[in-house]
Amino acid sequence: MTPTIKFSNVNTLFSRALKEKTNQYFKETLQKKTGNRKIFIKAGILLSTFVLLYSILVFVQPHWLINILLCILFGINWAAIGFNIMHDAGHNSFSENKNLNTFLSYSLNLLGGNIYFWKLKHNIAHHTYTNIDGEDHDIEVKFMRIHHDQKLRKHHRYQRFYFPLLYGISYLAWIFYQDYEKYFRQRMGMRPEKFHFPIREKLIFWTSKLLHGSLFVIIPIYTVGWVQTLIGLLIAGAVCGMSLAVVFQLAHVVEETEFKTIDESKVEEEWMIHQIQSTANFSTKSIVLTWILGGLNYQVEHHLFPKISHVHYPALNRIVRQTCQEYNIKYNEFKSFWAAFRSHVQVIHAMSR
Repeated sequence: MTPTIKFSNVNTLFSRALKEKTNQYFKETLQKKTGNRKIFIKAGILLSTFVLLYSILVFVQPHWLINILLCILFGINWAAIGFNIMHDAGHNSFSENKNLNTFLSYSLNLLGGNIYFWKLKHNIAHHTYTNIDGEDHDIEVKFMRIHHDQKLRKHHRYQRFYFPLLYGISYLAWIFYQDYEKYFRQRMGMRPEKFHFPIREKLIFWTSKLLHGSLFVIIPIYTVGWVQTLIGLLIAGAVCGMSLAVVFQLAHVVEETEFKTIDESKVEEEWMIHQIQSTANFSTKSIVLTWILGGLNYQVEHHLFPKISHVHYPALNRIVRQTCQEYNIKYNEFKSFWAAFRSHVQVIHAMSR
């Protein structure tokens, strides 16, 4: 896939100033830009919780009310592993050890996804061309219109009513349908160009899909029955899907972020300013939410510095805010989760008309 959009490289004073201040911060504090002891402890907690919840649900089989609660927690655990372990590892920011990053990034495959597809879709398309229709595949949501350049269809008038359902099934649709669609079409989004798909990645695709199917379908059906397995998958999958979808949407699809129409394949702003214009933070004062979301409520800092671990985002937040004030650049941030969510619903409503 060849790049079609170019960003301005004239008068990049803001970018240079922000990069210089950030590098100075790490130099003065003698810290590495990758994860530290905190991220390893967190990874240990999340992976241990995964094993514990799986073991109880599949082999212990407690009362059905407890099972429902555990399935909800399991869905949150899946999302948290994605936010904290897979996401940093997929950006090579979890550790200085690239082999460890690669190994941990395959936690997505363990949960049913495919890290090769994710890197093409997220690291390249989404992080480079954020909120640009036709380039950012993460805003191509079936049955929804969230960009003014997307065609308005009759069913969009109801999207403010059915979007929770779409978000809830998004994870299960991703791992049980969309991955296979990408595999056989060999296309990432709506664009006609095919992506390069090495034999090694095809083998990993089928091996990991079989492993996931064994762990989450075959073994549970054998131990607890197909009805309980189906219900458990639907509950955990819905919780995970809702968590993933909402966190992404609150970071990009809110009233304060920009959705640009690109003429002549050029963006007027430099890349870093475009990232600030198309991204928003929310609830950055919440220690609990920041821990669970792997710092993705600091989405502005993540988009500016995707190769820096999320453990550093609170410190970078102060540097980015100060630099934005110096250069008179609007910085998007919601004080609470619910304020961001209300803004997101307003965008969905506006795009339905």
